[in-house]
Parts: sequence; C-alpha cells; structure tokens
Amino acid sequence: MKRSRGFTLIEVLVALAVVAITLTAGLQATGALTRASSRQSDQWLAQLCAENELTRLRLQRQLPGTGDSDTACVQAGREMRVRVSVLPTPNPNFRRVDTVVEAAVDGANVRLLSLSTVMGRY
Repeated sequence: MKRSRGFTLIEVLVALAVVAITLTAGLQATGALTRASSRQSDQWLAQLCAENELTRLRLQRQLPGTGDSDTACVQAGREMRVRVSVLPTPNPNFRRVDTVVEAAVDGANVRLLSLSTVMGRY
C-alpha cells in the first residue's frame, strides 16, 4: 500500500498562524507610519501659524508690549489656536516672545508646537 504525501493539519495551522502574525505586524507598522505622517503634517501647519504670528509682530516695526494674546489660525482647512506671550527681559531693549500652537484633537486641545524668539527695538 502506498502512502500519500502531503501536509498534515497541524502543519497547515502553524503556517496559517505565521501568516496571520506577519500580516498583523504589517498592519500595525502601516498604522504607525500613517499616524507619524499625520503628526508631521500637523506640526508643519502649526509652524506656519507660529511663524506668521512672529512675522506679524516684526512687521509692526516697534517693540511689542508685554502680555498674552490668543488668535485663530486656519491652515489647509485645519483650525488652530496660537497663543503668543510677550515677556520682558533684563535688557529693556528686548522682549522674549513665546508662541504655542494648539489644535483640537478628539475633543481635547493638543499642543502641536512651541516656538520662542527674542525681539529687539527697531
């Protein structure tokens, strides 16, 4: 009597488990890349908002007054909040300017970017 050659049920199940684990790992890696790409895009848009506010202050051609302000910024259809804080420095000819850009993500405000600079008297 001749015995037929083939895979046993156990071997097939082990092969299916290996394929399933590999596909799951691939899906997780793809998801991580997608989230990283989205985050990078959000940070780039936030940087545009922060730089726009700093440029606006520079174009005023005067030393900015101390205090806080809050403005809206829309970039690529995404609404963000830019908080600008102008602080005095030990030298009265300079001011420290801190910008924080936040956006609503899943109902909560998330800080996307912080940018600081020093502005001098013109």
